[in-house]
Amino acid sequence: MTKKGFIFDLDGVIVDTAKYHFVAWKKLAKSIGIDFTEEQNEQLKGVSRVKSLEKILEWGQKNLSKEDFNHLMTQKNKDYLSYINQMDENEILPDVPKILNYLIEEKQGIALGSASKNAVAILERVKLIDKFQAIIDGNGVTKGKPNPEVFLKAKEKLNIKPEDCIVFEDAIAGIQAANSANMTTIGIGDKDILKEADYVFKDFTQISTEFINELIKKD
Repeated sequence: MTKKGFIFDLDGVIVDTAKYHFVAWKKLAKSIGIDFTEEQNEQLKGVSRVKSLEKILEWGQKNLSKEDFNHLMTQKNKDYLSYINQMDENEILPDVPKILNYLIEEKQGIALGSASKNAVAILERVKLIDKFQAIIDGNGVTKGKPNPEVFLKAKEKLNIKPEDCIVFEDAIAGIQAANSANMTTIGIGDKDILKEADYVFKDFTQISTEFINELIKKD
């Protein structure tokens, strides 16, 4: 049996930090006179901080100097960090530990592949950091999803071929990135939105250990 590599996105897959991003972006947008909606926040999932702010400015038809742009990015991250610093294990999404523990029992490769530059801090807060053999986050990549760089680096760290990697993602950009890396994709969320994924589940409560076992055994 070939050892597989299971690569997890963070936001919206392991923990729901999207709500904190939303509050921080909304505060930023309001400070420069832009109305920011939850629908727009959905479009920022898996997107880097720079690209996210560019999109918000585009929606609000605003231009900023480089200095103001950088100041707002720093401020947004400070606000976001103040929210995530209050996180604990209760923030872990249902049944994520069940799947992680099963993969550890089965001696499979486990990595994090996230655009977040705060991934390590979040994993430490929710006490999951020890479950991962490799962590690739926004500090270790130069290209954001849908570029597959984050997943390719994760599989290198695990030393597992792309076709033996399974990626859990909640964002379209992440599914596209993993697909282009020739990996199996599992969408977590809405099947109508994540239709490019090989499999889609509403959340981890719908994923059985039998299903994971089938993926492990698959040639």
